[in-house]
This record gives sequence, structure tokens and C-alpha cells, in this order.
Amino acid sequence: MQLLKSVIGLSRTTKVVMAVAIDTLMIGIAFMGALIARWDQIAVIYDPFHWLILAFVAATTLLTLLKLGLYRNMLRYMNLQVVWTIVAASLVGLLTAISVAYYLKFMIPRSVPFIFACFNVILLGGLRFGLYAMFARLQQVGKQSVLIYGAGAAGRQLATSLKNSDEYHVVGFIDDDTKKIDSIIQGAQVYGRANVSSLLQKYDISALLLAFPSISRDERRAVLRFLEPMPVKVLTIPSVDELMSGNKGLAQFKEVEIDDLLGRDPVKPNQALLSKNITGKTVMVTGAGGSIGSELCRQILAVKPARLILFELSEFSLYAIDKELKELGVNDTLLVPLLGSVQDKKRVQSILRTYKVDTIYHAAAFKHVPIVEHNVAEGVRNNVFGTLTLAKAAIVNDVETFVLISTDKAVRPTNVMGTTKRMAELLLQGLAEHQSITRFCMVRFGNVLGSSGSVVPLFRQQIKNGGPITVTHKDITRYFMTIPEASQLVIQAGAMAKGGDVFVLDMGEPVKIIDLARKLIRFSGLEVKDENNPTGDIAIECTGLRPGEKLYEELLVGDNVTGTDHPRIMTAKELMLPWPEINSILEELQDACDLNEHLLIRHALLQAPTAFSPSDEICDLLWAEDHKELEAVLLNMREQFAKKPYNEHDLIEFDLEQSEAEAIKELKKGPQPNILGQQKLS
Repeated sequence: MQLLKSVIGLSRTTKVVMAVAIDTLMIGIAFMGALIARWDQIAVIYDPFHWLILAFVAATTLLTLLKLGLYRNMLRYMNLQVVWTIVAASLVGLLTAISVAYYLKFMIPRSVPFIFACFNVILLGGLRFGLYAMFARLQQVGKQSVLIYGAGAAGRQLATSLKNSDEYHVVGFIDDDTKKIDSIIQGAQVYGRANVSSLLQKYDISALLLAFPSISRDERRAVLRFLEPMPVKVLTIPSVDELMSGNKGLAQFKEVEIDDLLGRDPVKPNQALLSKNITGKTVMVTGAGGSIGSELCRQILAVKPARLILFELSEFSLYAIDKELKELGVNDTLLVPLLGSVQDKKRVQSILRTYKVDTIYHAAAFKHVPIVEHNVAEGVRNNVFGTLTLAKAAIVNDVETFVLISTDKAVRPTNVMGTTKRMAELLLQGLAEHQSITRFCMVRFGNVLGSSGSVVPLFRQQIKNGGPITVTHKDITRYFMTIPEASQLVIQAGAMAKGGDVFVLDMGEPVKIIDLARKLIRFSGLEVKDENNPTGDIAIECTGLRPGEKLYEELLVGDNVTGTDHPRIMTAKELMLPWPEINSILEELQDACDLNEHLLIRHALLQAPTAFSPSDEICDLLWAEDHKELEAVLLNMREQFAKKPYNEHDLIEFDLEQSEAEAIKELKKGPQPNILGQQKLS
């Protein structure tokens, strides 16, 4: 092996000279061996006439090899073409031996040239393939052994790409097609699924590369379920174009997409519904730079609106989505990137009036539950009054359709974010009944995969850092949907709106977050570290529910739900208030926000028909810092009630509008109702 390494390091000219010299020796051995085999005596090699014939044979054979390009590729590339080149050169040598013997009247048996040709093919070909095998083995030193799952066109292309890689050595293929099993592709055998475990141990496989881009998502998920218990890292292949460029490194292979684990095959969209509110119209997307907003923009652009207004508060997010859409190609659509807040009445009015907007997709909102819990007033202003400002402006400016992007957290909310989204739903339902200019509707769905704040990037980073992975509770579950599917369904649901509709997307089955964490660990080729496996790689720790967080989410307030023309879109009949009543609640909430009085904000949210059931006291950071004394009293009350139960007659009425000092004085008298809405503390 060391000698082969030294030879490989020589210059190309030196290697060609060495190859010619060795081939000359092999040709001589083949010719003399043919004579000895025919005459069955070694003395024939001393005949000078035989050496003269050999000189002509060697010259013509070497010239043929040179002319056919055998010396252009030494050992690195070995294929069937090399064999045919050697066969052709050996036939030329055969004819040369016959011709020289005939013209010079040398007597040699007629079988000798044919025996020579056979020996020559064996010696030249065998030497080359033997050296190639040694070279291939040398190349494997230090490389990672991998299996390719999928022996189709993509798998073969991948094997070709990795053949000269400095990182990988392809041990074999795995395929579910019984017709391909035991065949040889690119020098590697195709195995069945049953051989995976033994191959992992035998060859110390470091990664399993998935190469089946054309199969359905359900089939892909079935393969992943089979591979999940296997102690190997699972990666997916780059695109075909990237493969064609060659030199794929580990960093260029992708981890298993979360869509493959949780996603599902999309339903073919109804083109009539997609185009109804978009094609040839002026469409506005608020929160255009966010996860949902940006995907809505991509899908809308494909349906060819006349104008697409990108409304975004973040300058960088607006720049990014504007740049991306222009690179995708806007055809005849006019892109209008506009900075601004939905709370800015004049800005919103000006935009709707100037551009004569037909359809609004309202995705702008503060959605991160703990952040909104820590910034209550701002969450209310943006999610509730931002929606109200935009909705009123839509009516004034004759907007045809207004679609609110809602959330499953709006159903029986335990946090401020979910409550504000439910309030937004209620105010739009009230406006829908109050006027007939604009069709208002809302589309409610759960978590989307890959959104900002998603647990998946966090888990991947924690795995990369060596763990632990942190989840808030072992039993916490969530609904998941891919962003493209959710956005496409939002557009189609909006097209079915009649006014005041609450559309609910079919999210499939809820997923336990801890199970998702385990899947990501296993597909990274690692083991979960727990009581049953203390020597595992990555531990999972439960940190406790965050402020306002629920163990599970719901999509429906009640059970009154009916289907629509789309199999994954339902419509719910839920409690709604007439506009005068909802407007009265909004005025109270607006006054509380203007005063920045969080007790009043909490009271107003509790009084509204949102089914708000807070799981925590007020968590606003600024309020907590300014009201430490009140917080201390509340803490003392909780401790008292934990020790001693109280009766209804112990409760006293409490005026929420009195000063904080009076509140503290009143609270110190003894057991009191929870000032945050007259609810018992327990």
C-alpha cells in the first residue's frame, strides 16, 4: 500500500513511462508464455526468431493501446471501456504475429497468436483491475462508509457523485424493489430492507443517504418510521443539479426535513378558489415578511395579481421578501413594498385609498406566547386594535375581502396572545354583521413547521451543541402543518367566505413534542439519554410550562362544525356578539390600554366572551417591576389560600378603578377575591 501511495504521488509523465514499461513486460510474458504452453518446453524462448516476432507484436500492441487512449486514464477511472481497449490491442498483436511469421517465413504453430491474445488480455486487464482494487481500497482509508437508500436514477447519480469524494465511500444500496436486490450498481451491491441492521454493524456505517425524490410523502414517512430505531444518521440528498456538479460534502447533505416526519401529501388545490380573490386584483398582505406572510406572498404571486402590496413593520424582513419575490420573477405583477404598522390609521387609510386594494390577508400579529405575556399592552394594541384599524379602513375603502390569519390558541385561551386573537375574531364577526361592503372571515389553524419561534430549529441546535433538548412538559402536544399547505388553504378558504365565517383547517393528528424531540435525536444518528439508556448521547429535560402555555391546543370552541367544498377546510358556527356589544368591550379595553393599567386590561379581557382562563397572574415585565408591592401582597394571599380554604362569604367586592395604594390597603385586610376579574385564588 505504501508503494502504491508513492507511485500515485509521481508526475503523470513518469507514471505513463512506468505503465508502458510494465505493459511491455506483460506482453513479452504473454507471448513467451504462449510459445511455452504450445511447445511444452522452455527452450523455445531462446530462439532469436521468436524475439524478433515479439518486438513487432509489442510495438503494434503498445501503439494501439496508446492510440485508443489507455494511458490517458491510469487507475482512477476503470470501466468496461478499458477491457475493450485491451482486447482490441491484443487482437492487433495477434494479427501482427501471424503477418510477421508469414512474411518472414518463420514457422510458429497457428495456435500461438491466439493463446498470446488470451494471455495478454488476462495479464494487462488483470494487472490493471488488481491495481485499481488496491487503489480503491486505499481511497477508502479515512472515508466514512455510507449506504444509499434508493437504487433508482437519483441513487445511481449520487453514487457517481460520491465515487471521487474525499469524504464518503458507498458500501451499498438499500431498495424495496425485489427486482433490484442483489444487483450491482457502480460496483456496490443492492440489498433489501432486512439487511440494514447487519450492514450498519459490519461496515460501521456513519450515514444513510435517502435518494428517492419521486415517492409520495406517505411512502417516505413509512421508510423513516422503519429507520427511526436504527443507530445511524439519516440525511437527504441535494438536488439533481447539485449532484451533477459533484464533490458533495457532508455539510451539503440535508438533515431529514421535519415535513417528512410530520407532513402529509397535499390535496390538489382548487384553481378557481385560488384565483377568485387574487388574479388581476390588488392584494395586500400584512406581516408580509413573516413565516406565513412571506409564503402567502409566494403563493399569491403565482396566481398573477395585478398588484401585490407587501406591508411589513420590520425593514429587514420587508427587504428580504421583496428581494426574494423579484428573483422568483414577478411577470406583470407590480410589487409594492411598504413599511408601516397596522396600528397607524393614517398610513393604513392612505395605502388602501391610493392603491384601491381588493383583498387583504392580515397576517401581521405578535404570535409568540411568552413574549406577549411579558408585553401585554403592546400585544393587545397590535393584535386587537391593529386588526380593528385595518378592518375599519377596509370598509371605508371598499375592500372586497378581508382574511384574518388566526390561531388554535384563540380557542379557550389561557394566555394573552390567544385571547387577543379571539378578540380579533369577534370584532371581525361583529363588523361582518354590521355592514355589507367587506366580506370578513378568519382562518384558524395550529403550528406551522419551520416558522419563526418553531421548536424544530431550537432542537436541532441543541442536538448540535450536545444537548440537552429542553421541552416544557412531557405531555405537551401541538398540531403541525407545513407553511405552504397552510398558506394555500388560507387562500382557498378566503375565497369561500360569505361574511363572518370562521374557517378551521384540518390539521391531522396532534403530535407530542417530546416524541418529536426523540425522532430528531435518532435521525441524527444519536441515542436518547434517559433512565433506560443512561449511556445515551442526548438527554431530554422538562423545564415547566411557560407563562400562558397550554398542554394541548384545540381548534373548535364548540362541536358545531360543517364541511366545505374542500376536504381540509371546515367552517365553525361559534358564539358571536352584535357590533354594539363588541364595540363597548373594545372601548373599555382601549381605555385600559391608553392608561396602561394592566389590572383593567386583564379585567376587560376576562369580561369579554373569549373564554379567557389565565394560567398565570399578570406577567408583563414593566408592570411587574413598577408594582412589586402589589405582587408581594398577591403572593402572600396565594400562600394563605394554599394553607386555609375560604368560603364565598369571605369575598368582598373590589373596585378595579381605585388607586393601587387603596388596592394594597384593601388586600391586606384578609382573604380577597382575585382582583383580576373576581375569580377565586386557589
